Amino acid sequence: MDEGKMDENEWRYHGEGNKSLVVAHAQRCVVLRFLKFPPNRKKTSEEIFQHLQNIVDFGKNVMKEFLGENYVHCGEVVQLPLDFVKQLCLKIQCERPESRCDKDLDTLSGYALCLPNLARLQTYQFAERRPILCVEIKPKCGFIPSSSYVTHELKHRVCRYCMHQHLKVATGKWKQISKYCPLDLYSGNKQRMYFALKSLLQEAQNNLKIFKNGELIYGCKDARSPMADWSELAHHLKPFFFPSNGLASGPHCTRAVIRELVRVITRVLLSGSDKGRAGALRSGPGLRGPPVCEASPFSRSLRCQGKNTPERSGLPKGCLLYKTLQVQMLDLLDIEGLYPLYRRVERYLEEFPEERKTLQIDGPYDEAFYQRLLDLSTEDDGTVAFALTKVQQYRVAMTAKDCSIMIALSPCLQDASSDQRPVVPSSRSRFAFSVSVLDLDLKPYESIPHQYKLDSKIVNYYLKTVHAKDATVMSTRFKESEDCTLVLHKV
Repeated sequence: MDEGKMDENEWRYHGEGNKSLVVAHAQRCVVLRFLKFPPNRKKTSEEIFQHLQNIVDFGKNVMKEFLGENYVHCGEVVQLPLDFVKQLCLKIQCERPESRCDKDLDTLSGYALCLPNLARLQTYQFAERRPILCVEIKPKCGFIPSSSYVTHELKHRVCRYCMHQHLKVATGKWKQISKYCPLDLYSGNKQRMYFALKSLLQEAQNNLKIFKNGELIYGCKDARSPMADWSELAHHLKPFFFPSNGLASGPHCTRAVIRELVRVITRVLLSGSDKGRAGALRSGPGLRGPPVCEASPFSRSLRCQGKNTPERSGLPKGCLLYKTLQVQMLDLLDIEGLYPLYRRVERYLEEFPEERKTLQIDGPYDEAFYQRLLDLSTEDDGTVAFALTKVQQYRVAMTAKDCSIMIALSPCLQDASSDQRPVVPSSRSRFAFSVSVLDLDLKPYESIPHQYKLDSKIVNYYLKTVHAKDATVMSTRFKESEDCTLVLHKV
């Protein structure tokens, strides 16, 4: 990329999150990622460069080691002409969701991250002419904590995502509760995975997006977006899954297309053999496969039918979901056990502020940082070193809990024998595919107190509303059974 000849008209708005905004090039398979800040908070160019370089180093030295190099794309920091950045900012402003405009694009430093466009197949530098479908999934936390530091027994039975849904709906973040439960997706059981993916398609929130040739065709652009239309989605997807037609339009066609999409995504998620070093985590205490979440509608429907809990098939150890789950499980103590250790580190830093750099709180994220993450002991020896290791593990685990998986699919050409990319079959066609992970910025050290308060808020709200309501229903049933007691009198 020639930074000296940048034309804002060659770039288009691609999307944004809480901390960054992404634009994609019209022809080349690259994106630029800019940092965002509140209007009153400015950072120096040096600070922004270091922030972006830390993102690159963390991806290269930590997440690539855990997840495998084929899945993690680190990119590089580039410096762009300030005039180009300002013109680009003006050009894309009208496309940004209103809810995201509380923060401004960084137009002062000129620094950005240049990355491959993960909505495209990750083998070509330039955009391919064949159609590309990309599914972005944010799977969230796939396990229930087993830590002895958990104070509410409910947290051992209901997953964080399912509890948080109720608080989000109550505060107006979303209109209705999703049937999606991460533990169903991480189960490795195809029936549960199908249910999880269909639930995401029904209520995407910000956990699922679908792109066609780089354009968003399905998923929430904004918290206030109306519920997506399956029939419209099926219209987009039909040429991919049923290229020779043969399907009538209408509900039957829609169901068939959605079913094919879910099957293909499941097969891709269960595939893979890219070697990462996450295997080093398997020997740690409490690192077990996900059980069933009691709040999952799938599990509830089975209980209503009088069936046992669904089979736990388990994930293949080479697949990305398995490795992501292993990194998530670096959260060995839960936030309730972690917070006192964070306070121990804080007290030490208050006394010795110059040690912040030595402790690598803000980087560098190098091989030494990675090696410390592999210590899975939970026996507290009272030292700052132990507390710091658990804090850093928690930050990495939280990163894995909030990452996104990008699955790019492209119909195989008739002569695909020379194509070296992995292929997944569907009923009427075959797809070349690539799988990538994004949103791998290390979670801030300073966010731990917020996470501690949020956890308490989520659990307490769930206890007061949903759990209390369930208890009331059970109590009412018991009373009704007492009222219906048959009394026999001697004649």
